[in-house]
Amino acid sequence: MTKRLILLLTGAIGLMWLCAVGLGAFVMREELDEVFDRALSGTAQRLLPLVVDDMFRRENLGKHLRLPHSTATDEEEYLAVQVRNASGAVVMHSHDAPHLPFDIPLKFGYYDTATHRVFSLPAISGTLVLQVGDPLAHRREAIWESIMALLLPLLALMPLSALLVLVIVRRTLRPIASLSREIGGRSSVNLAPVDVEGLPSELAIIANSVDGLLDRLRRAIEAERAFTSNSAHELRTPLAGALAQTQRLMEELDEGPTRERAGQIEFSLRRLARLAEKLLQLARADSGIGKAPAPLMLEPVVRMVAEELSRSSGRNASIVIASFGTLLVRRVDIDAFAIAVRNLIENAIFHGSAVEQVSVLITANRIDVSNGGPIVDAEVLARLKYPFERGTASSTGTGLGLAIANSIAQQMGAELQLYSPRPGKADGFQASLIFPESLGAIEDANSAQPGPNFAAE
Repeated sequence: MTKRLILLLTGAIGLMWLCAVGLGAFVMREELDEVFDRALSGTAQRLLPLVVDDMFRRENLGKHLRLPHSTATDEEEYLAVQVRNASGAVVMHSHDAPHLPFDIPLKFGYYDTATHRVFSLPAISGTLVLQVGDPLAHRREAIWESIMALLLPLLALMPLSALLVLVIVRRTLRPIASLSREIGGRSSVNLAPVDVEGLPSELAIIANSVDGLLDRLRRAIEAERAFTSNSAHELRTPLAGALAQTQRLMEELDEGPTRERAGQIEFSLRRLARLAEKLLQLARADSGIGKAPAPLMLEPVVRMVAEELSRSSGRNASIVIASFGTLLVRRVDIDAFAIAVRNLIENAIFHGSAVEQVSVLITANRIDVSNGGPIVDAEVLARLKYPFERGTASSTGTGLGLAIANSIAQQMGAELQLYSPRPGKADGFQASLIFPESLGAIEDANSAQPGPNFAAE
C-alpha cells in the first residue's frame, strides 16, 4: 500500500504540474503574441516617418534601396522591413529582409505568411506601404524556451517530490503498522486489549472493534478451557473409584467369560482415565504455561521424566538418553516442559517398536525422541499435531499427546517437527523439539536452575 500511495501521489503531482505547464504555455503564447504584435506596430509607427523622409531626400526614387544595418555587428536582425509602392513593388527593404514582397494585401493590419507575422502600415494616401515582419521561428523559439524553463525544474524536483511523499506516507501510515503489530501479537494466551494510545481517531475505531472481538474470543476460550478442565477433573475421582471396584471384582471372580468381561471394563476405564489426564494436560497447555522468568537446565528434567515412564509405562520400556555434553538452557516453565517431553516419550513407547529402545538425543538446541516402527504417511504426519488425530499404529491412543507437545512448544518459542522414517533409518518415527538458534533465552550455566538431577541410564 505504501508503494502504491507513493507512485499514485507522485504521478498525480507530476500530472498536475504538466497540466499547469501546458496551461501556462498556452497563456504565455497568447501574451507573447500580443507583446510581439505591439512591438511590430510600435516599430512600424516609429520607423515610418524616418523612411518617408529618407526616401524624399534621395534623388533616384526608382532605384531599389536597402536600409542600413541596424547593428554594428553581423548578428541576424529579428525584424524584416519592406517599403512597397502602390503597385506592390519593393522600393526599400532592411538588411536581412527578403527581396520578394510579402504575399499579403497592401492594407492596414496584421497578416500571417508561411514564415512571418507582418504588420502593414500605409502612408502618403496609400502610395507607400511600410511592412514590418517578425519571423514565426523567433516566436516559436521564445515559446519553447519558456516551456523548458517550466519543465526542467519539474524534472529536477520530481525525485525530491517522490522522497517527500515517501516520508509523509510512512509517517502517516506508521500508526497502521503499530496497530498491525499490536493485533498480530495477540494469541489464545495473550488476549489483552489493544493499546489505542496515540492512534488517530480513524484507527481507534478499528482498535475498539478488535478489542470487542478479543473480549468475546477470550470469554469463549475461557469457557471452553473451564469446561475441559472441570470435566476432566470431575471424571478422575469416579473413574478411579470405578477402576478400583472393577479390579477388586476381577480378584473375586473365577476364570471365565465374566472375568474376561470385567477385564475389558478395566481396559476401557484405564483408557478413559488416560483421556481425562490428557484433557487436563491440554487445558493446561492452552492456558499459556510455556514461559518462565528464570533459565532452566533441561537435561535433568528429561532424565527424570524418562526414568518415571520406564517404571510406570507397564511395558518395561528401555529408554536410552544421549547428550553431547552441551548445556540445553532455556527460559521455560519446568512443568510445561515436563508435560511436553512426557508426551513425546509416551508416544515413542506406546506407538513405536516393542523390540527397539526409545532413543532420546539432547543437543545444544534440540531434543530428538525416536523409536522404530512402521512408516507414517506424509499426509497423516502433517495432521498429527492437531488434537484427536491418530496415526496408523495398531496401539490405541487419545490423539492428544503430540497436539499437547506442539501447543507447549509454541508457547516456549520452540518448534515441534515430526519425521517418518527416522533420519538416517529406513523405518520408525522421530519427534524433535527444536529451540531457536538464538542464545537470547540462554543464560550462563552458573545462573541457570539445575532442575532435578538423575544419573544417565
